[in-house]
Amino acid sequence: MAVVNEGALKKMLKQYKYRDLTVREITNVISQYKDLKPVMDAYVFNDGSTRDLMSLTGTVPVSYRGNVYNIPVCLWLLDTYPYNPPICFVKPTSAMMIKTGKHIDANGKIYLPYLHEWKHPQSDLYGLIQVMIVVFGEEPPVFSRPTTQAPYQAFQAAGPPNPSYMPGMPAVSSYGPNPNPGGYPGYQYQGGNSYPATAGPAHYPTQTPVSTVGPSRDGTIGEDTIRASLISAVSDKLRWRMKEEMDRAQAELDALKRTEEDLKKGHQKLEEMVSRLDQEVTEVDRNIELLKRKDEELSEALEKMENQSENNDIDDVIVPTAPLYKQILNLYAEENAIEDTIFYLGEALRRGVIDLEVFLKHVRLLSRKQFQLRALMQKARKTAGLSDLY
Repeated sequence: MAVVNEGALKKMLKQYKYRDLTVREITNVISQYKDLKPVMDAYVFNDGSTRDLMSLTGTVPVSYRGNVYNIPVCLWLLDTYPYNPPICFVKPTSAMMIKTGKHIDANGKIYLPYLHEWKHPQSDLYGLIQVMIVVFGEEPPVFSRPTTQAPYQAFQAAGPPNPSYMPGMPAVSSYGPNPNPGGYPGYQYQGGNSYPATAGPAHYPTQTPVSTVGPSRDGTIGEDTIRASLISAVSDKLRWRMKEEMDRAQAELDALKRTEEDLKKGHQKLEEMVSRLDQEVTEVDRNIELLKRKDEELSEALEKMENQSENNDIDDVIVPTAPLYKQILNLYAEENAIEDTIFYLGEALRRGVIDLEVFLKHVRLLSRKQFQLRALMQKARKTAGLSDLY
């Protein structure tokens, strides 16, 4: 099959409203299913109107009883796709006959809940084909034509089946409920038990699907073959259901295991938090006891000082810890006393208590002594490792 690039598809779909979305889905599908190819052709609606629409024509692989068959299909895309579902047909060859059933009518039109409940972006072409493969794997849509019958006219997928062959089907266009600018009549996909009535038996246990290149099968089939076929079909169905249940149970088990791991981690974290809180509570209690003892000691010391405050001498209260510190304290006190003396001499001079000559004489003597005290105190502080005071 020739590869169709996106540029060619966009030219073919120039009248489509959502061209880019449609091109993206078609490209994805034909890259997965090589036997499907895009074809631009005229589609004839039930009311007789026609329009050029894109179709995906070819075969899809279906697994049935251990064998893979190529089922011919034709998917028509309306120009409002993907907001309206495709119109799907089975397209049998001359060596095949349509097997009518719940999902296929006598004209090959496909009815699926997936189409009936179509909603973009949850629904797309790839998902539709996957659903077709599963449904056709359970109930094949075609079977080999017996060689004793007259040749069957190949189904033409250029338009929908004739309404006269579809009991209860309205003769209207196949557009869905979504608003469309093309003015097509609306057609609601029928779901559930509302599919068209079948034109033949509901089940063909002796018929099997065929590939587009497989030989036809003829001759009568015995009861043993029918019984074996039914047993095989039931076994396949049971195996499929059992596998589905096991997968579901395994998924639930995995989810429960993850939840159990999360709960264990959370339990461990909670235990660590409780342990830290217990340690902090113990430390707080210990600090409270320590503060209570210190408070009692301070209260006793304060009470003792209050009782002895009347007889305390300032020189007895402040007792340096070393002789050098005591020397620094005495020098500092004497230097401040000289400073106060000079201040009061100035006040006496200002008030006229002493004359200027007496003031200058005493200030000169006091200043010389103050200088000596400061020098000695600076040296003592340096020896004690204290910072400079001036």
